[in-house]
Amino acid sequence: MITSLQKRCKVILQRLKQTILDPRTALNYNTPFELLIAVILSAQATDVSVNKVTAKLFPKANTPEKILALGEDGLKNQIKSIGLYNAKAKNIIKTCEMLVNKHESQVPNRREDLEALAGVGRKTANVILNIVFGEATIAVDTHIFRVCNRTKLAEGKKPLEVEQKLLQIAPKDLKRDAHHLLLLHGRYTCTARKPKCDQCVINDLCEYILYNL
Repeated sequence: MITSLQKRCKVILQRLKQTILDPRTALNYNTPFELLIAVILSAQATDVSVNKVTAKLFPKANTPEKILALGEDGLKNQIKSIGLYNAKAKNIIKTCEMLVNKHESQVPNRREDLEALAGVGRKTANVILNIVFGEATIAVDTHIFRVCNRTKLAEGKKPLEVEQKLLQIAPKDLKRDAHHLLLLHGRYTCTARKPKCDQCVINDLCEYILYNL
């Protein structure tokens, strides 16, 4: 077992990168604004369900102005198959108003500006900063949280704790990809129920398997 967390993190991410050849979001989008809306919609929803909704929404409205033209009720009608659609529609309308009034309809590239948008928290801001603006941020979702606690790579009771520990130990050249590598590993291999430990490329570096064979 590799003892140094930094060395262990590097080996884990290197192995995942060899296995996950295209570490990127499964959300479909063509512009930063489309990605922002898709991520807001994805809270407590699957990427598949979000993609079904945005496949119909974006051809009609894929700018702040066009979504505002739909109105809150019109937007609700477009996204009603998504969980929490009432709250999400209200937040998206508010966010579009803020983008038009404060940011010339552009998605801002500063964390504080992103987190000031309705329906955008730290996790969503991290996703936008990572994918759109190329920053080495790590948005800790349920998958990453689970993987990091199971492997004891970056333990924490809250996502922010895990994020901060990961940022400290992840090597610079793999830090930006770490988000999607760990997320996809958690989604498809280190699943919540019945993790595929026998197929896992990092099972020799994971403490979870030691107690669950």
